[in-house]
Amino acid sequence: MYSELFYRIAIQYLTDYRAGAIREMLRLSGSAGNIFKSPELWTKKVSNRYKNKPLPTITKEIERQVEHELRQMEKNGISYCFYTDENYPFRLRGCADAPIGFFYKGEASIFQHPHIIAMVGTRNASDYGRQCVRKIVRELGETNLATISGLAYGIDTEAHSRSLEHGIPTIAVMGCGLGTIYPSQNATIASRILENGGVWISEYGYDTPPDRNNFPKRNRIIAGMADAVLVVETGYKGGSIITAYIAQSYNRDVFAIPGSIFTSQNDGCHNLIHKNIAALVTSGHEIISLMNWEKTGVQQQMQLFATLDETEQAVTEIIRQGKKVTIDIITEKMNGMSPSKLAGILLGLELKGVIESRPGKSYSLSF
Repeated sequence: MYSELFYRIAIQYLTDYRAGAIREMLRLSGSAGNIFKSPELWTKKVSNRYKNKPLPTITKEIERQVEHELRQMEKNGISYCFYTDENYPFRLRGCADAPIGFFYKGEASIFQHPHIIAMVGTRNASDYGRQCVRKIVRELGETNLATISGLAYGIDTEAHSRSLEHGIPTIAVMGCGLGTIYPSQNATIASRILENGGVWISEYGYDTPPDRNNFPKRNRIIAGMADAVLVVETGYKGGSIITAYIAQSYNRDVFAIPGSIFTSQNDGCHNLIHKNIAALVTSGHEIISLMNWEKTGVQQQMQLFATLDETEQAVTEIIRQGKKVTIDIITEKMNGMSPSKLAGILLGLELKGVIESRPGKSYSLSF
């Protein structure tokens, strides 16, 4: 009766089930449609935590909402990226709380870009903060990278604008639906992002307003899609600090730019540096060096990664995040995959030159 795309979008309305459970349901069912149509495929194997939950059903309200989204997608050139799609961002797939899917408009190939850096900071950016972004982006433009930010006032706006100025593709992750550009003053920048090979992303439905509760949640997508997060001007609290700590939990590199000790706008950056959450940087060249982005081996990595199946990609991403990861950790993060199956996957990745075995039954990437 319904298309697979319909069921994929409908999954976001299953508020009784967490993302991890839905991913397990997908693995056992084989498709989003089967979660609804064939619950016998997964009900006995999903965690006991959900045994008393009602089975997923397509209610009249869900049907109305999904059909509305599908109409808006067709009308406005919007696509939906699902967790099992090949073009789902491989960095994000390895995050425990990654969204099951999200709406996007623009160039999806940027999801697999070899280098992505997030740039976040205060909405009340000073001239100093803006100058820092201009300098950093100009210097980062000397290597092949993309930027990601939240299209908010201040540092976000500066990051997107300077990326466009230097021909760097940029990703805008929104805290509202794609039917609204927030703030409205950034409508021109948003259009230019699409015109210059970038993309808009939102996990919210088309008409979702920019509610303040949405923005902290979207920060996990900014952190999860990036290799590193740069914090420019922030106080002790706020979205930028949340993004930095999320990035640390994802084992991403975090950088912060120091500023004057006489203004509270730099307190957050200084505190991140003081607590060893972030490394102090003063130039894009330092970031390039610290991230080893001057090397050409990343292109090799991306080419190899594109040839891997979904399970191989998931294992590779776990190893990439941990730098050097034991087989026990991999087993745990792969939902208890059998040792024999995991051993076969690891051997295959070694033979493909993607990973290397290390002492202590651990593994690391080979590039």
